[in-house]
Amino acid sequence: MTSTTLGSAAARISHLSLTGDTEWVASAPKLRSSLALLSPDHVDLGKMLVEMGQSHLFEHWPELGVDDEEKQGFFDQIARLNASYPGGLSSYIKNARQLLADSKAGRNPFDGFTPSVPTGENLTFADNDFIKYEEAGIKEAQNAAFVLVAGGLGERLGYNGIKVALPLETCTGTCFLQHYIESILALQDASYRKNEGNRLREVPLAIMTSDDTHARTLSLLESNSYFGMKPSQVTLLKQEKVACLEDNDARLALDPNNKYRIQTKPHGHGDVHSLLYSSGLLNKWQEAGIKWVLFFQDTNGLLFKAIPAALGVSSMKQYHVNSLAVPRKAKEAIGGIAKLTHVDGRTMVINVEYNQLDPLLRATINPDGDVNTETGFSPFPGNINQLILELRPYIEELNKTGGAIKEFVNPKYKDASKTSFKSSTRLECMMQDYPKTLPPTARVGFTVMDAWLAYAPVKNNPEDAAKVAKGNPYHSATSGEMAIYRANSLILGKAGVIVDDPVQGVFNGQEVEIWPRITWRPKWALTFSDIKGKISGSCSISQQSTLVIKGSKIFLEDLSLDGALVVHSVDDAEVTVGGLIRNKGWILKNVDFKDTSEPEEIRIRGFKINKMEQLEGNYEEPGKYTLRA
Repeated sequence: MTSTTLGSAAARISHLSLTGDTEWVASAPKLRSSLALLSPDHVDLGKMLVEMGQSHLFEHWPELGVDDEEKQGFFDQIARLNASYPGGLSSYIKNARQLLADSKAGRNPFDGFTPSVPTGENLTFADNDFIKYEEAGIKEAQNAAFVLVAGGLGERLGYNGIKVALPLETCTGTCFLQHYIESILALQDASYRKNEGNRLREVPLAIMTSDDTHARTLSLLESNSYFGMKPSQVTLLKQEKVACLEDNDARLALDPNNKYRIQTKPHGHGDVHSLLYSSGLLNKWQEAGIKWVLFFQDTNGLLFKAIPAALGVSSMKQYHVNSLAVPRKAKEAIGGIAKLTHVDGRTMVINVEYNQLDPLLRATINPDGDVNTETGFSPFPGNINQLILELRPYIEELNKTGGAIKEFVNPKYKDASKTSFKSSTRLECMMQDYPKTLPPTARVGFTVMDAWLAYAPVKNNPEDAAKVAKGNPYHSATSGEMAIYRANSLILGKAGVIVDDPVQGVFNGQEVEIWPRITWRPKWALTFSDIKGKISGSCSISQQSTLVIKGSKIFLEDLSLDGALVVHSVDDAEVTVGGLIRNKGWILKNVDFKDTSEPEEIRIRGFKINKMEQLEGNYEEPGKYTLRA
């Protein structure tokens, strides 16, 4: 250590003595001896930690000159943790103590609240209201920004990559991120046309990443030229982790493998709100004329089939908050959207977890708890964590809260005394809890659509999915891909195409419906009206068929497909496809998820596609074309 450093350290310690600010140093003697290493900002952080009851963090520190770089690294981490949490680490510790005390006392967060069914829209695909909302949503899309929450790896799925890199279906190999970006670009172009040639407004996309996914997400974008989106349209916001807690006093936990590091874990996807606020992105969007912010998660391949109508509902109903939802069976393991009214008059419309909703109903308005109505479903719709927020009131609310979302803690206690934990815990927050702090005047609603159209998340690995009780959704890569084919088949059926019924199949122990493998790029059709406009005459598709559409101006006219058909065209090529097309097609072949000779993205589905024979049309030049067998 240089004499200059020693001199500055002595000056800092002398300053503390002269100002009388020494009591906190005396209570942490191991830290006191290392003050020479610290910048004034780090000294302030040390004081804050000691005053917040965190002196244990320094008990093992050796004298000055030993592990000095590690000690400085400790405070570098503390500075990051302090900066990334609204109100800083002191607020985190205070909040943790209160929530841990509530947890130990067994306090119910819903005490004093009575649930009721909130106001919302229940949509039926392809009816007049649905079409009306879709058209309104397309018109409004140029005023929207999208936020993708993508902080997770695919390890839970049995896939070692980032989840957004996983193919959502294997006919084309299109990954989730490509599909999402192409969907946003298709909305952007459709909205431009719908608004009759006003200046094209680029629709922005923000992606919340994490330490685990940031570099790989950026690499996926850059190596694929951002899938056609301008890099300037995309903003990556990296989420930081939060400190772990070792006991009910909210003492910060040290990393078991490094005594100079705080153990950290993810805070939850609710951080997206504070990141958007602190980044200044929301104000930038508002200045650009953005009115809506749409939040979505990383592996729901059906979502953009529901987005136009849901955005139309937000626009026409002037909702400040619109939660996309699906019908849910009573007691089904999915949160329910409910209006909660407190005895003091407070109200809020929020997601209530399924294991909390039933006892809440039993304790208040219905001794039978959560039960189905005559519709066969619970009156409380199922939350799927897709939100549409009006930007202006969203900014106003975040200006009050700094982006902080109501948190919860879920410690795993060693025993009934609730005095110690099996392992460290941390505070968590959820994106969908944003409405908890809104005033009663906020217009909070929901839009319900059929699950076959809107919700098929990929969350579970093959072994866990195979254990799911019969009749409940698998939420696996297998069921997620099959759900896309089902939705596309049902949509074409509504548009007048005769589509064969599915057959049953079993892949990786999961019994699923196998529909014709039908897939199209978003630019071919975004709405039901788009699809109807591209189908004419008498069209039919057999169950064993595969139809892949890659182009915007491809029309089906008197098509009878019994095999595989792939059509690709540039934007200025118009292709009419028709007649009887019959060939050996593409066959699904079972794959064991333990067969390491196959790639992970194939194994987790339990099948691969054997491309026996197909008719393929590629149109790379502008013009009008006809494709027949």
